[in-house]
Amino acid sequence: MKVLSVASEMHPVIKTGGLADVTGALPGALAPYGVDVTTVLPAYGCLDETLLNGKPVATFEDVLGHKVQITRHDGGGAPLLLVHEQSLFDRAGGPYVDDTGFDFVDNWRRFAVFSKAAALIAAGGVAGFQPDLMHVHDWQAALAVTYLKNGPKAALPAVATIHNIAFKGQFGGDIFANLDLPARVWHDGEIEYYGDVSYLKAGLTAADAITTVSPGYADEIQTPAFGMGFEGLMTARRSVLHGIVNGVDDAIWNPVSDHYLIARYDAKSLAERAANRAAVIQRFHLIDNGAPLVVVISRLTPQKGIDILIQSLDELVGLGFAFAILGVGDPAYMNQLGDAASRHPGRVALIVGHDEILSHRMQGGGDMILIPSRFEPCGLTQLYGMRYGCVPVVTATGGLGDTVIDASLAATRAGVATGFHLKQAERGELIRTMTRAMALFRDRRRWQKIQQNGMKANVSWKASAADYSALFKTLISRGKTA
Repeated sequence: MKVLSVASEMHPVIKTGGLADVTGALPGALAPYGVDVTTVLPAYGCLDETLLNGKPVATFEDVLGHKVQITRHDGGGAPLLLVHEQSLFDRAGGPYVDDTGFDFVDNWRRFAVFSKAAALIAAGGVAGFQPDLMHVHDWQAALAVTYLKNGPKAALPAVATIHNIAFKGQFGGDIFANLDLPARVWHDGEIEYYGDVSYLKAGLTAADAITTVSPGYADEIQTPAFGMGFEGLMTARRSVLHGIVNGVDDAIWNPVSDHYLIARYDAKSLAERAANRAAVIQRFHLIDNGAPLVVVISRLTPQKGIDILIQSLDELVGLGFAFAILGVGDPAYMNQLGDAASRHPGRVALIVGHDEILSHRMQGGGDMILIPSRFEPCGLTQLYGMRYGCVPVVTATGGLGDTVIDASLAATRAGVATGFHLKQAERGELIRTMTRAMALFRDRRRWQKIQQNGMKANVSWKASAADYSALFKTLISRGKTA
């Protein structure tokens, strides 16, 4: 079974967030099930030169007015196809934003060209390669489904995965005339969204099956509170909507073999975590007085509940916690966290940015990882925390609630707890939950049991890959809708 995975990022090629972790890990996880995944990405100028100089395998002369070259790279894992168009993808900045942090004004064009090129590949545009199914990820790739279903290979099954429904790929309606799609796609409401276009809506409307990254989130996005305006569409398509929890890539996130850690360990050698804790405390210039070390590894945005953390920090420090925060996002939040660090030197510290090595060490040395999100489709950091014995404190929403077992009285007595739930993303609830966590932290025997439970939990990709494989096989065998 050959699958073309269409994504805007993939670890270790290019990463801005959890999407890359998923698209990077899933091909390897699917391989034992007989699924051969080839991934197509934009050829961003920041990619490794070896990748950019891959073997040319196709040229598309007119993709929305752009000449596009496709190259193939077969080294270092699953096959990779790159979509080259220098004026669109070889730019200073990141995949989506310029070097000042603002979205590229022509992202609508960049990802429409990318998506149409991917659809051409899926339709047999690369000699010797004909996938049996196309799998697209988030809005940046969603339009590929629409192009596929309006082309000569419309019967080819397509799956669209929602990693975060809040990001709709929404642009002014006037761009529709430039997308080279039939007028009915607009008039039938496939892409039109309150007078604008939404690439995500287009892909979700046209896909043969939709997946999202946890069963809880699949339910939530059918409600006004979490559907972000798409709850009606998700309810209408619920018969083809599947919630499949993300997993952890054992080759990258494993405390027994993680070369980023100062000290490696397993569930029976938790004392070795002390060396990682010391490294984190030193890097953040914190004072090590034995206080529980709470780590935050996050985009600093309202979705992630960072404002709730900011409102609570003074009281939480007073309760005896220390905080090491790594992330980037809303400038106001970064300033407020910096102010909190100034008020509590040695107890609160912020490092702005993304640091892969440091994030591994924070998981390997932190006592708790705090994720007070307002909504969370799946989340990966709580899974990494469980795997590393860094106990997750999470809002019971989406995949966070699905994957973390709250240390309630019953769960603690039964010996099955893996973390702590906030009932809602709210300051008072955060204080109450952290107070509850502090009480158990002081009981070393019970705390270590929670750590060990998380480390032993099955959070690998194996079960999830089996679900994806079964879905793909069903679609291919039917030739159409699941």
